[in-house]
Amino acid sequence: MQLHIYDTLQRRVVPLTTERPDEVRMYTCGPTVYRPVHLGNLRSYLLADWLRRTLLYFGNAVTAVKNVTDVGHMRQDVVDRGEDKVIAAALAEGKTPKEIAEFYEVAFHEDERRLGILPAAHFPRATDHVPEMIAIIEKLVANGLAYEIDGAVYFAVKRFPGYGKLSGNVGEALKQGVRGELDPAKRDPVDFALWKKAEPGRALAWPSPWGAGFPGWHIECSAMSTKYLGERFDLHTGGVDNIFPHHEDEIAQSEGAFGHPSVRHWVHGQHLLADGVKMAKSARNTMTVDEMIELGIDPLAFRYQALLTHYRTRMHFSLGALRQAAEALDHLRQRVRRWSQLPEGDAANDTLRVGWLELFRRELANDLNLPAALGWLHRCAVDPDISDAARLDVFLEADKVLGLDLAAVASEHAMAPREVLASFEEHLAARATRDYQRADGLRGTVDGYRVEDQTADRALVSRADRRVAGRSRRTISSAKELPDHRNAPEARLWSVAIVTRDYPADLARCLAGVLRFLPRDAEVLVLDSGSGAEVQERLARLAAQDDRVHAFFADRELGEGAARNALLRVARGRLVLELDCSVELTGDLFARLERALADPAVGLAGPWGLRTTDLKHFDEVMDGETDAMQGYCAAARREVLLEIGGFDERYRFYRNLDIAVSLAIREKKYRVVALGAECARRHEHRIWESLSDDERLKRSRRNFDRMYKRFHGRAVLVGGPGARGPSD
Repeated sequence: MQLHIYDTLQRRVVPLTTERPDEVRMYTCGPTVYRPVHLGNLRSYLLADWLRRTLLYFGNAVTAVKNVTDVGHMRQDVVDRGEDKVIAAALAEGKTPKEIAEFYEVAFHEDERRLGILPAAHFPRATDHVPEMIAIIEKLVANGLAYEIDGAVYFAVKRFPGYGKLSGNVGEALKQGVRGELDPAKRDPVDFALWKKAEPGRALAWPSPWGAGFPGWHIECSAMSTKYLGERFDLHTGGVDNIFPHHEDEIAQSEGAFGHPSVRHWVHGQHLLADGVKMAKSARNTMTVDEMIELGIDPLAFRYQALLTHYRTRMHFSLGALRQAAEALDHLRQRVRRWSQLPEGDAANDTLRVGWLELFRRELANDLNLPAALGWLHRCAVDPDISDAARLDVFLEADKVLGLDLAAVASEHAMAPREVLASFEEHLAARATRDYQRADGLRGTVDGYRVEDQTADRALVSRADRRVAGRSRRTISSAKELPDHRNAPEARLWSVAIVTRDYPADLARCLAGVLRFLPRDAEVLVLDSGSGAEVQERLARLAAQDDRVHAFFADRELGEGAARNALLRVARGRLVLELDCSVELTGDLFARLERALADPAVGLAGPWGLRTTDLKHFDEVMDGETDAMQGYCAAARREVLLEIGGFDERYRFYRNLDIAVSLAIREKKYRVVALGAECARRHEHRIWESLSDDERLKRSRRNFDRMYKRFHGRAVLVGGPGARGPSD
């Protein structure tokens, strides 16, 4: 059977053809090894793995190459003195660039192994192939497609007629899509670097015809793909974010150097989204395989989850969905155990077996439609006309592509240690004589294995590490998993909403101050946004000491906006006090805030206000009407918070979210009032203090840009546009 696949270059589904009959040579853009890969990266590698497995299943020989970028090249987030991320991480950890790259490369291979990804035939490293990169650059210079300026070499984009054919970035679109490299040496802003001149003292540099330097980001793939697969090969895969500029530049380099196309088919997988945005370190919404394991989730659960979304469709990730996938995989494994361990009745029907596999293959051939292929398998699982033996054979055959390691599940009974099987037989014998106490005791002695009774005389043996473990504490992955009281009548006067993460001593201090002055008709809602088990246990103990405190636990950091919305969702108070753990109440702030919010014209009140004339420079105000309220301690009527739509969940970091909320409230014509500073004390903000200056700036800037774009030019300030602040 022939695979039909969506070719990004041709912009349609086409038959996958090869240079050599029944042989596929494929290249995948691999990891940059300066930190652990996350699940968004791994989704792209799963696509390459499923393509490879399908091609093998259809009878092809496959040579797979996946590069390892162990030097950052032309990436934008270079550090001081022009060093790249590898070197920055090495300096921070006291290691050499080579040592840190080797560490994360080993971790990457382990992550792929745990996800069932077949190892590539070659994992070439960028630093081992600089001579090949230089050779291609020399050809481009000789062909008039590249030029040298002061030790740097650039590709002249407009001299290559086919530039933009992969991404569609041509003309004005090309100008808009170009990376923001501030490099005045380039003759044209759209040109890209092939070789960069090394700065004095740069740790990684190589000799070249143009002087000491280092390669650009894109040239490595042209060099390594053609070295291991030839100047013409069949298949190149990656994520959609590689299309431009990386793969567009790769096409220009390779075709410009060799005079002909190098890649027959380009295949790209869509993004993995978390919290509605692309999973990325910059968005602080990543998850790694190690983090999955820490949560007690089998890595293959993510592989199963990824099977449910077509590779050309954006995949929405959440821990809740991942846990559901883990349960679905557990259910599938139990079916496989039952089919393999329980006595077979009727003989296998080979005609039905072949028919189900044909349906499975047809969906694979149709643009790798794995969700539909898996759907046919689920129908096969409940087909009353097919025997369990045939069903098992269908699933084990299909798993050659799915990669869920079902063969290991099917052999658990046969591979179990002798003492486990002896206890298993004794367990069945005890049940047969109705000695249930002894039967239960024998089941408990099966170390590392579980015994589950199916009928009076039948049971299954399973490896405990392949079963979904129960959770000791209910946790949430999103606000939607909490009860929704937003449309319910108010049942309390006050709801105090506290979001915490780590630093349990700060939470204890904050809670002590709150409970000292808390009105009788009030509740305290605390959400732990992804602390470790030990910290969450301390919170659980704190909450158990007072029935007015209700604790909620998240699997991971939800982000400040999402966490605030989670507590607003469950709040039942007419008034809501948003409180940070760095604040300690020292007086009856509740009474003062209640009097202020009794005025229907006041929408927000708290001790520490802010006044501004331009949304860029702010002065602190502790008395009277103000432009914004600092979110460390701010109170509003619940109806007002709901009127503005709650908290914008794009604000994952806390900075500037408070200003955005304040201005949204002012936009509804409510006043913001500062009062009660004598009733509260601010302590060190641990999360802020734990961040480097660079990280503070990066996180705050993203939120500031969002806030400024939303409210700049609107009449939301106390004096309107051009208002003068108290310091003027």
